Amino acid sequence: MAGKGIDAMLKRLQEEKENEALPAEQKLIVDPNRVDAGTRVSIDEEEDVDPEDADAKRPKPVPKKNRRGSKAMMAELEEAHALAENNKEKYTRLLADFDNMRARNEKENAKMFDYGASDTLEKLLPIIDNFERALDHVTDEERTPFEEGIEMIYKQLMDTLQKIGVKPMDPVGKQFDPNYHNAVIHVEDAEQGENIVVEEMQKGYMYKDSVLRHSMVKVAN
Repeated sequence: MAGKGIDAMLKRLQEEKENEALPAEQKLIVDPNRVDAGTRVSIDEEEDVDPEDADAKRPKPVPKKNRRGSKAMMAELEEAHALAENNKEKYTRLLADFDNMRARNEKENAKMFDYGASDTLEKLLPIIDNFERALDHVTDEERTPFEEGIEMIYKQLMDTLQKIGVKPMDPVGKQFDPNYHNAVIHVEDAEQGENIVVEEMQKGYMYKDSVLRHSMVKVAN
């Protein structure tokens, strides 16, 4: 232990001698009482080592394969980046699948709603027919406040149906189309073109893009 103290003293004297040889602007001013900021290291145990065992006692260097250098960090960074890109691709694909499924569900729900609405609206058409028959049998001279009230109710009903997508076909003067019209009478008329609807016997109605009721028509030629 005494030998260690002498070695430390000789080392300090050597450093002081070298410091004195430096120019004034390069000399280090050392304050023995100054405590510099940094990591404090304390030695809890001291062990005397025989010079012959010094090499065996010396700490072994960390194997190169276990060192965490820049190459290892770059490899980990690239792996993390690849994983993030893969997760992003999966998320994007799942989001697209979810949007497609939601669109299909909304379309199917709307179709089911329209199907149910069509069944209900079709049952209202005979009531509309009766309104129109009643109003057609009343002339302007015979109209009373009662008939005028019935006409107002009829118009309100038709306006409401039109707002939800129900509208009459109005086929007169148009080409006969079996997808929309049901021909019940055929007539010969030189003034009309071929397969032209000349009269509507019973009104046909559309609900949005679907046929609610085919129009019963008279077709010329």
